[in-house]
Amino acid sequence: MQRGVTDASASTIWRWLHEDAIKPWQTRSWIFPRDPAFAEKAGRVLDLYARTFEGKRLRPDEYVISADEKSQLQALGRRHPTVPAGPGRPSLVEFEYRRGGTLAYMAAWDVHHANLFDRVEEKTRIVPFGRLVDEVMNTEPYKSARRVFWVVDNGSSHCGRASVQRMADAYPTARLIHLPVHASWLNQIELYFSIVQRKALTPNDFPNLQALTDRLTTFAEHYRTIARPFDWTFTRNDLNQVLAKIADREPDLRLAA
Repeated sequence: MQRGVTDASASTIWRWLHEDAIKPWQTRSWIFPRDPAFAEKAGRVLDLYARTFEGKRLRPDEYVISADEKSQLQALGRRHPTVPAGPGRPSLVEFEYRRGGTLAYMAAWDVHHANLFDRVEEKTRIVPFGRLVDEVMNTEPYKSARRVFWVVDNGSSHCGRASVQRMADAYPTARLIHLPVHASWLNQIELYFSIVQRKALTPNDFPNLQALTDRLTTFAEHYRTIARPFDWTFTRNDLNQVLAKIADREPDLRLAA
C-alpha cells in the first residue's frame, strides 16, 4: 500500500494472505527422535496395543495398562464468578484469580477393556505412583492375571531400570514397558487426559484444591460409565513410515542449520 502497488485495504490484503497456500506466520513444533532404539521401543508398545508381544498373541488373561500423571494442576479461583455461555455469547471467565495450590492427578487405563483407575495426590513421586499400581494390581482381573503390561513414559515416578525392578519385585506378574523419550503421544492415557482437560478442567475456576479434586473424581466416575476402548489405528507400519520420512529430511535440515 505504501509503495502504491495496490489500492486494496489492509483487511483485503490480510484476506489474501490468509487464503494463500504459504502462511509463514503459522508454526508447528517438532523434534527429532533422540533415542537410538526409538523404533524398537515404540514398536513394542504398538504391538501391545494390537495384542501381541514378542511375536506372540496375548492371551485373554494378559492385560495392557497405559499410565501417567498430570502434575502441578492449579486451582485458580477467579475473583468474579464465571458467567455461563448465552445466545450468541461465549462464557465469560474473569482474568484475575487467586492461587489455591496445586495437586497431581494420576490415572491408569486398560487399553483393551476401557477400565479406568485414577488417584488425586499432593505430588508426583515414586510412592504415589506405587499407590496407583497397588490399586490396579489388587483388583480383579489384574490380581489373577498371567501378565499385566504397564506402558509408561520416562517421568521421574517410573523411569530407568530401577523402576522395572521395583515393579517386578512388588508384582511378579507386572511388567513395566517404557516408551522412548519424547514419545508420550504414543501413550493412550494421554487421550483420556486430553478429555479431562477439555471437559472437566476448562475453564480453570476452582476456589480451592478440594473443589478441583471433586471435579476430577466426579468426572472420572462419570467417564467410567461411558468408557469405550479408544479406536487406536496407528500401527508399527505407520511408525516405520513416519521414521523413514524423518530420516529423509534430517540430513537436509542439519545442513540448513
